[in-house]
Amino acid sequence: MKRLQQRPLNTRRSAFTLLELLIVLGIIVALAAMVAPNLIGSAQDAKIQTTRATIRTIEDAFKRKAVKMNGFDTNGSIASLKDTYEDSLGKEQVPLLEETPRDEWNNEFQYKYEAGMVKPTIWSFGPDGEDNGGDSGDDISNLPREEE
Repeated sequence: MKRLQQRPLNTRRSAFTLLELLIVLGIIVALAAMVAPNLIGSAQDAKIQTTRATIRTIEDAFKRKAVKMNGFDTNGSIASLKDTYEDSLGKEQVPLLEETPRDEWNNEFQYKYEAGMVKPTIWSFGPDGEDNGGDSGDDISNLPREEE
């Protein structure tokens, strides 16, 4: 007669229990809940910093053009920076930018230069894409920021 072999009582399992899996899942969810808000805020800050850097690039391009033309072009626009132009000596100059830049929210930059201004004002409407007149604090420009 054949004997049935019994499993020894001290045999180790090679699988996880449902309780162990739920505990690990709970820890992962708790960590994600703590980290996610910081990552979302960091992404918005990165977009703002990138937009500020783009504004500085546009401002530098206008300064280089002003040097070549012996003064700022009062009729210029940001789009004109991607076109060839003639300097004050009548020589054709290469474009200062490869393409018309856009802010991180894919909106056009705004530009204003009036005679007597030290430098042109360049700004983005910021995350909301609306002109808030600088009151809301989300417009981004090359003007000095007021400390809050």
